[in-house]
Amino acid sequence: MSLLTSLIQASTRFQQTLEQRPAANGAEEQKAKGAASAESVQPTNPGDDRFTPSGNSLSDANQLKSQKLPLADYKQTVGQDLAFIRETLRHKLAEYNLNPATAISVNKNDSGKIEVGGKLAEETRSRIEKDLNVNKNFMDAFSRLSVNEPTLHFMDNALKLNQAYGVNNSLLDTLVSENQQFNGLQDLVHRYDTLRRSASPSPFEATANQGAYAFNLNTQA
Repeated sequence: MSLLTSLIQASTRFQQTLEQRPAANGAEEQKAKGAASAESVQPTNPGDDRFTPSGNSLSDANQLKSQKLPLADYKQTVGQDLAFIRETLRHKLAEYNLNPATAISVNKNDSGKIEVGGKLAEETRSRIEKDLNVNKNFMDAFSRLSVNEPTLHFMDNALKLNQAYGVNNSLLDTLVSENQQFNGLQDLVHRYDTLRRSASPSPFEATANQGAYAFNLNTQA
């Protein structure tokens, strides 16, 4: 009887051991999961590259300073010279009894003299050229326009592409100063011309340079 009792007790202890083992394993597994979850919500180490923000803060800063440019003011300044040159040429057409819709172009030659192109009689063309070359106000306005307008055209296109497609222009970022006090139109024109002269021509192929600048009246410029 004592042997049977001993066997029953041993069998009971063995069964209890089997039943307790899965429970223990489950508790350990749950504990491990809890530890993993706790690790995932721990404050990230600032030096841990896995949690470095993917945004480009430098590009954002460049975009911000470009968007602060007073483009409307630049356009107004350039527009004044455009209007003066356009009006002067229209006056010349009227002065020489030419059709107001006559297409003419104006540019500077290598010696800095004004040249007039278009379907004009040679004598009339020569007289208009002479008049324009002795008109200091016209010469000054054309000189300003020949550098200001290409720069403004470049900046305007770059900003439009940025706003429409989020495309940053590295050349524009280089032109714009962090200090808005140094972002006057003439500051930007000077930097643009300096970069144009020192850099390879490829970034500037789509933009008229100072030497090739021409103003067109009554034509598809």
